[in-house]
Amino acid sequence: MSMPIPQLPPLLYEGLVRDALREDLGRAGDLTSDAVVPAGLVVDGAIRARRGGRIAGVEVAAAAFRQLDPDAALSIAAGDGSDVGAGGVVLAVRGRGRALLAAERVALNFLGHLSGIATVTRDVVARLAGSGARVACTRKTTPLLRALEKHAVRCGGGVNHRFGLDDAVLIKDNHRAIAGSARDALARVRRAVGHLVKIEVEIDDLAELEPLLEAGVDAVLLDNMSPDELRRAVAINRGRAILEASGGITPETAPAIAASGVDLLSIGWLTHSAPVLDLGFDLELPAAG
Repeated sequence: MSMPIPQLPPLLYEGLVRDALREDLGRAGDLTSDAVVPAGLVVDGAIRARRGGRIAGVEVAAAAFRQLDPDAALSIAAGDGSDVGAGGVVLAVRGRGRALLAAERVALNFLGHLSGIATVTRDVVARLAGSGARVACTRKTTPLLRALEKHAVRCGGGVNHRFGLDDAVLIKDNHRAIAGSARDALARVRRAVGHLVKIEVEIDDLAELEPLLEAGVDAVLLDNMSPDELRRAVAINRGRAILEASGGITPETAPAIAASGVDLLSIGWLTHSAPVLDLGFDLELPAAG
């Protein structure tokens, strides 16, 4: 299965790749490759999947090779949003051997991490097929990698929650405590933000739901509620606001939560605990003359 996924703008990752290469090369460069690999040697290489999964971040991996060898020829065999089987080629590259080996680990680190997120997202989405609920990520992302990790969630068939504190309002328990109540916090927000800003309120007690619905809140985050409580929330809501279940959701518990009828499941696990997809980089050396 393939999904057409818009490419990330290079501006979002080229600086990250540059910093990662600088970290790895340090002060003296790749001591091993510089000593072993002849300076002019051109080789072919390929990133292959050691096990099957959903790909995300292939352009980021390609950028690592391009930054160390601008003349490298690259061919993407499995683009973002594609599924690849064990042994399948993701990215083929021809270029200077020293440069490709120096870029290898950075390319694999980004690609494996992002493809791992895409793979677990794909698997959770598949478990919820037919429920009508969507799978969303959270702000529990690796510092500075949020745009890439949220892209990986989209590659897996999920949707994105807030990208930051500035693109929507989410009134949480600490905000309620300071304001005195959820409704008081909501009133303060309405006086402060523009008319295009969506407002969501987190609750952990169903008694708070109806007053918020009457106040016209856009979305309600139902925190750490059981499937039975979530079903009651859906019945109370009657389609008036978006209902989002959150709090410790795992791939195993997600189907029962989705069956309650909520609109969204926000799962921090997707970005903070997804295992890396196992990938490797193999060279094909030129035949001896």
